[in-house]
Amino acid sequence: MLLMPLIIVGAGAILLMLSSAYQKLTHEMAAYGSALVFAVAFLVQLSACITGNAVLFSGAFNGLLVASSFSKAAGLIILACGFFTAMSSHTYFKQNDFCSPEYYSLMVFAASGMLLLTMAQELITVFIALEIMSLAIYILVGYDRKNVISTEAVLKYLMLGAFAGAFLTMGAAFVYGATGSTKFVKIAQYVAAHGFMQTPALIGGSFFILVAFLFKAAAFPFHAWVVDVYDGASVPVTGYMATGLKTAIFAVFANFLVLDASLQSGWITYLFYIAVFTMFVGNLIAIGQQSLKRMLAASGIVHTGYLLIALVAVSTKDFTGSVIAYYLAAYAASTLGIFCALSYLGGAGEKRSTFDDFKGLAKSRPYSAAAVSVFLLSMAGIPPTAGFMGKFYIITSAIEAGQVTLAVLGIVSSIISMWYYLRLIINMYFCEAEEQFGEAVPSNLAPICTFVLVVCVFAISLYPVVI
Repeated sequence: MLLMPLIIVGAGAILLMLSSAYQKLTHEMAAYGSALVFAVAFLVQLSACITGNAVLFSGAFNGLLVASSFSKAAGLIILACGFFTAMSSHTYFKQNDFCSPEYYSLMVFAASGMLLLTMAQELITVFIALEIMSLAIYILVGYDRKNVISTEAVLKYLMLGAFAGAFLTMGAAFVYGATGSTKFVKIAQYVAAHGFMQTPALIGGSFFILVAFLFKAAAFPFHAWVVDVYDGASVPVTGYMATGLKTAIFAVFANFLVLDASLQSGWITYLFYIAVFTMFVGNLIAIGQQSLKRMLAASGIVHTGYLLIALVAVSTKDFTGSVIAYYLAAYAASTLGIFCALSYLGGAGEKRSTFDDFKGLAKSRPYSAAAVSVFLLSMAGIPPTAGFMGKFYIITSAIEAGQVTLAVLGIVSSIISMWYYLRLIINMYFCEAEEQFGEAVPSNLAPICTFVLVVCVFAISLYPVVI
C-alpha cells in the first residue's frame, strides 16, 4: 500500500508515453489523464497509515526504500503540485501552441523520480531517482524549441546539472570507500562507531553529496543557473520546478543530514553561512528584477535559505521533519498559485511578464488581483497566511536549537523581501492600466486552480505543527 502511489505514477507515466503515439490523443486529453493519475495517487498516499519508519519490501529491495510520515507529507505535496501544474498547463497551452501529449508524460515521469527521492535510503537509489527527475525536467524546460531563451536555459541547466550528478556519484564512491556501504542505515552505524571527523573519505564524500543537493536546491553559491532557467521555461514548468523539485530535494537532503548527530554537527557551521548568504543574495537579485518570473526565481533562492535554517535547527533524534514539510506545503501553495494565475493572465506568448504589464489589474480583474495579492503576502510572511506560520515555525525551531543569530537574520531577510512582493501589489492596485485584460480566458481550469490554492493558503495556516 505504501508503494502504491509510486507504482500508480510510474505506470501512468508509461501509459501516457505509449498513448502519445496515437494521433487521436490530444494534449487536452493528456492533461486530464495526467491530472487523474496525480489525483488517484494523491488519494492513495493520503489514505496510507504510517507510524515511524516503514521499510518497504525489505526482502526484495533490501532496505533501499523507507516510508515515513515525512516522506508521506513530501509525496502529498509533490502529487498536489503535479495536479495543479497539469490543470494550469491545460489553460496555458490554449494560448501557447507548442504542446504535445508527451509533455504530460514527462511531467508524470518527473513526479515518479521525485516520489522515489523522498523514500530513498541508499545513495545509488538517490542517484537513479535524481536522474529520472532531472532528465524529464531538462526536456520540459526546453520544450518550446522555437524559443531561443528556452534553448539557452536548457543548455545551462543540462551542463550544470550534469556536474551536480557527477558530484553526487563521486560523493557516493567516497562514502562507499569509507564505510563499505551506500545504505543510509549502514552509514549511520559506521559514523556512530568510528566518528565522522576521523574519516577523511567520509568527509569528502558527504561534501560532494551536499554540493549536489545544494545545486539542485539553488542555494548559494550554486544558485547562478536558477534565474535564467526559470525565465526560459514555460510558466507551468517554472512553477513545477519551484515547488515539486524543491520538495523532493529537501526531503532527501534532510533524510541524509539526520543520519547521525555528528554528521549534522560536522556541517552545521557551513550550512549556517550558506543559509545566510542564500537569503541575502537571493534578496539582492530579486530587488533588481523587472520580470516576474525572474523575481520569483530569485525569491525561490531566498526560500531555500529559510529551509536551510530548518535543516540547521533540525534534531537528529526522533526526526519527524514536520517544520520542513509544513514550510514546503505553505511555499508550494503560494508559489503554485502565482504561476497558475500567470498561466492565464500572461496571455499568448507570455506577453505580460513584467511588473509594469500588471499595472491596473485590480480594476479589470479584481478577483485575480486579490488572489495574486494573497499569494504574495503569504510568500512575504504576512499573517494570517500559511507563509507566516511556516516562517514562524522555522524561526521558533531555530531559537529552540540555540541558533538565535540565524533566526534574527531570517526575520531581517523576510522584511527585506516585502519590497519586491509589495511592489507588484502596488502596481496592481495603485497604478493606471497600460493595457487591457479584456481577452477571454480559453479555459477555466487555471482560474479555478488559482482560487482553490487561495483557500489552501488559509487552510494550511490553521494546521497545527508540533516543533
